[in-house]
Amino acid sequence: MSRILITSALPYINGVKHLGNLAGSMLPADVYARAMRLLGHDVLYICATDEHGTPAELAAQGAGVEVADYCDQMHEAQKSAGEDFGLSYDYFGRSSAPSNHALTQDFAAKLEAAGLIEERVSQQIYSNADQRYLPDRYVEGTCPNCDFEGARGDQCDSCGKLLDPIDLIDPYSAVSGSKDVEVRETRHLYLRQSVMADDLRKWVEGHKSDWPPLATSIALKWLDEGLRDRAITRDLKWGIPVLRDGFEGKVFYVWFDAPIAYIAATQDWATETGGDWASWWRTDAGADDVQYVQFMGKDNVAFHTLSFPTTIIGTNNQGGDQYKLVDNLKAFNWVTWYGGKFSTSQNRGVFMDQAISIAPSDYWRWHLMANAPEGSDAAFTWEEFQSSVNSDLANVLGNFVNRITKYTVGKFDGVVPSTGEAGEHEAWITQELAERLPALIGHYEAREFRKAAEQTRAIWAAGNEYLTRSAPWTHYKTDVDQAAIGVRTGLNLVALFGIIAQPLIPDAAAKILDAIGVPEENRSWDFGDVADLLDALPHGLAVTPPELLFTKIEDEQVAQWTEQFGGETA
Repeated sequence: MSRILITSALPYINGVKHLGNLAGSMLPADVYARAMRLLGHDVLYICATDEHGTPAELAAQGAGVEVADYCDQMHEAQKSAGEDFGLSYDYFGRSSAPSNHALTQDFAAKLEAAGLIEERVSQQIYSNADQRYLPDRYVEGTCPNCDFEGARGDQCDSCGKLLDPIDLIDPYSAVSGSKDVEVRETRHLYLRQSVMADDLRKWVEGHKSDWPPLATSIALKWLDEGLRDRAITRDLKWGIPVLRDGFEGKVFYVWFDAPIAYIAATQDWATETGGDWASWWRTDAGADDVQYVQFMGKDNVAFHTLSFPTTIIGTNNQGGDQYKLVDNLKAFNWVTWYGGKFSTSQNRGVFMDQAISIAPSDYWRWHLMANAPEGSDAAFTWEEFQSSVNSDLANVLGNFVNRITKYTVGKFDGVVPSTGEAGEHEAWITQELAERLPALIGHYEAREFRKAAEQTRAIWAAGNEYLTRSAPWTHYKTDVDQAAIGVRTGLNLVALFGIIAQPLIPDAAAKILDAIGVPEENRSWDFGDVADLLDALPHGLAVTPPELLFTKIEDEQVAQWTEQFGGETA
């Protein structure tokens, strides 16, 4: 048994998250956590809402409430959305919690003692109309490199060049649209990432064999371009105060405190449950044997491979508390929405609360993981969503469970039959499972979610092929015992199919296993001898056809959703 610490990138507080956010961090982290628990590992899955920064202030302003009240409301909304999708967090915390205030300030003090924080005077855009300094992404203008008129202050989406807001031509506020902006000098604290560049490069290159190429390539690109020092404070009211003379009215930058909230949320978990947070996070307190796995979209990779590790390594170099670095970083590309990105700020795409109102969570979980954006961006379409639900879930799995359980009720009094001997067809399915079950486990252990879903479906399909070969309904007319072995094996396949479905479609899996009478303690992934799996259910055990597992999505629904949410044919 291993100890596995799992974190997924913190969902930002400005509204319920869209399906792209779900597919790129929270859902795969949950699927992985569920699979590892089923394999008997000690798992701790931590997440939290990311609550600081200008977007939170602006969202609260737009809602007409105080920012703290807005964050309270949105934390509950996001927690509820996670529950609706079956996200099995061990703790879902908040970056605004007192624990994160204290820990962030402690990290800053230790980094300053290590010489890794430096006070500098910088130039920043101030909007007179908005009466605030504008973060880089809230300044827009013409790109000095390619003349694109909609460039942001941090990067031009047209040519991809990294920018400084003061370099923009004709800058204006993205908040109000006002051009009444000026460059002002302001003092900030900078994290001296550049002095850690060699250490960071060595660390990243040491993970080339066990991180996805997407993660290492992004980190190395930033290093190759020359790692810049990064300001870790902002001129804002909402956030974690900077405890430094002359910095009254300033707070830490959200991207400094948000990753630290992984640790702080674990502290809050420990307070609530009596657990030992340090044994998960500090190598000087027993975390040497912990495997730490992070999940995130590609836009978060640089912060998790460079900025947060600078914080951890720099603090560890001071002695005292020794915090754990990530072992495995699983980065995802984007789920795209009809030629563009899902977007919270532009209300583009389908959001978690909307999705759950039109289809069960299992439908979304299956489709998003079967089409996980691992090797490249993955385009979402209503037609493909319909196809994966109807074909994979309703036809391959649902139809198998339905016909064998109903046939048992109709011909074998609703109990697992005891007669009949295994023959060539049972030998065939045994061989199939002997090859496919280890492969399935291997895909989960390697965090290969598309392959895990593909292998799961292949096992379900093999079950359908077995029923075609064994044909118990044909043999029943002439040889009841021969039909009985087909039914008994089929029922054991139902149980197995429910057991392997648990990480991906937990609600349907529970219905299947309840109907087939599999107790909770027998639902783990201790597969053992495959032949034993096909005769594991007690003879005479009563089984009940489960309620309808999956309802097919009709063309009329696709047309309705396309009109409601947009899409290629809208």
